[in-house]
Amino acid sequence: MLTLLFDGIAYGMLLFVLALGLAVTMGLMNFINLAHGAFAMAGGYVLAVLMQHHGWPFLACLPAAFVLTALAGALAERLLYRHLYGRPHLDQVLFSIGLTFMAVAAVDYAVGSSPVTIQTPEWLRGRFEFGEGAWQLGMGHYRLFVIAVCLVLALALQAVLSRTRFGSRLRAAVDDPRVAAGLGIPVDRVFLLTFAVGSGLAGLGGALGADLLGLEPSFPLKYMVYFLIVCAVGGTSSITGPLLAALLLGCADVLGKYYVPKLGAFIVYVLMIAILLWRPQGLFTREKR
Repeated sequence: MLTLLFDGIAYGMLLFVLALGLAVTMGLMNFINLAHGAFAMAGGYVLAVLMQHHGWPFLACLPAAFVLTALAGALAERLLYRHLYGRPHLDQVLFSIGLTFMAVAAVDYAVGSSPVTIQTPEWLRGRFEFGEGAWQLGMGHYRLFVIAVCLVLALALQAVLSRTRFGSRLRAAVDDPRVAAGLGIPVDRVFLLTFAVGSGLAGLGGALGADLLGLEPSFPLKYMVYFLIVCAVGGTSSITGPLLAALLLGCADVLGKYYVPKLGAFIVYVLMIAILLWRPQGLFTREKR
């Protein structure tokens, strides 16, 4: 039981990092980017290519995945997404889902449809064992590493958004872009940097999850619903909401698949429906007056 809970926490933390960029763009920029999973997939393939074909160490590939996907996100924001700010959400959904299918087809054509296997370093393959019998706890080194990285990212992003000048500028630019621009805030650059960071976080999550979740061209479509569930259940007005929602859904998914394997991910959807019926605005979103 304790081992399952630990695995569920690790899975939830990974879902949190993968969905964090989507929560930022949805909650702070009011933009629905369903192509978010494509950036996560790109980060995973950056890790695989650098490790398998160029011999880069694992720890060096993680920041490379973040930087390269952030640059790709900045380029996409400048050339494509910027024209959809202020447009109806349906237009944003149709446009971004189209980009997702294009990315899936392009990766399938370039590298094939076979899953990619990632070999983690030797020091991340071990396992700690504590206790005995029903209270035995097994903690994999890699899952501990994922939890630690995700916690650092959550604390850092929360500090940036709530305690820095950039966070204040971003909130002002989202509330009223014209007034913010009149006060001297570079709204275009703020949105560009925010979108790039969100894409980079997706790439970093994809690189971290390549070993646990698998890596294949259908990755964006396979996990798109999970990203949306994290944002819908937790709300997008803070970092705390998606974090706790991801932990809840991760534990529910792992425990449900272990104890009731025939239902699979059905338990996650039931939990989502129950929470949204109770709080349609999400667990940590304040109701608008």
